[in-house]
Amino acid sequence: MTPSWRKPFGMLLIVTIIVVWCVIIASASASIGTLPALLQAPIYLAAGIVWILPLKPLLRWMETGKWRE
Repeated sequence: MTPSWRKPFGMLLIVTIIVVWCVIIASASASIGTLPALLQAPIYLAAGIVWILPLKPLLRWMETGKWRE
């Protein structure tokens, strides 16, 4: 049984997604920082959750080789 190349590639892709998302949010932080704290909190909360959404299909692809069920 030979190991699949999808898992190491998928892990690299996950790290890339996280780094790119962090750069996007960090670059937007100057403009977000000018907002009142009550507006900043939901923005950062949403930004902290949104990056998880593309992971489900990616993890499925890593395991099965298919993007959809």
